[in-house]
Amino acid sequence: MEEQVDSDHQPMVEDGFPFPHGMKIDPRRARFPCCIVWTPLPVLSWLIPFIGHVGICREDGVILDFAGPNFVCVDNFTFGAVARYIQINKDKECCISPHSFAFKGDQEYQHDDPRRETLTWNDALRKSTQEFQHRSYNLFTCNCHSFVANNLNRLGFRSGEWNVVNLAVLIFLKGQWVSKTAFLRSFLPFVIVSGLGLAFGGMTYLSFLALFASLLVGWFLLGTYCFKNLIQL
Repeated sequence: MEEQVDSDHQPMVEDGFPFPHGMKIDPRRARFPCCIVWTPLPVLSWLIPFIGHVGICREDGVILDFAGPNFVCVDNFTFGAVARYIQINKDKECCISPHSFAFKGDQEYQHDDPRRETLTWNDALRKSTQEFQHRSYNLFTCNCHSFVANNLNRLGFRSGEWNVVNLAVLIFLKGQWVSKTAFLRSFLPFVIVSGLGLAFGGMTYLSFLALFASLLVGWFLLGTYCFKNLIQL
């Protein structure tokens, strides 16, 4: 007997990429094979809704996300259920090679290695996970976006060159909503906070919000494109 699926928890856009062992996107079980995933952050997303927490998923759909100092969370997305995702066709959009693993000074894969012919999506994610398990977490210099960008560069996703800025833009423009409920969960707090701010603060609130957004976006733009060692990948 087939299991009944709640339509509200089905992806809003149909998925067409094949995955190993018949794996498909299943939001109810938090399984997003070969996807970048996003969820809103408390407080920050209430003020600036395109800001959020990101992770990347293994071939079996398990989510990995950089959640704190020396800690990559596995299968427990730190700030709640996935709201948006980007499905990656690893066969067409990625170029996983041994050179992808010699990333930022990795010595282990710079020499001849008999395992070179068996490198996979999960191998790339495993290397980034091992690296970030020895990284200090900092919202402004080394965060969840740094972790996902590091993975995408190892995977050779769309020729690489990923950073925290173009990753955020990609998710904002191309991310698919998991459900209508996820969309409301992401934007309703922003609407409520903005309404209250305008009602009680008027132009003062708008000025504060514009200044806060400009400082935050400006920091990451400068740290990514002007001071390239400031934002870690």
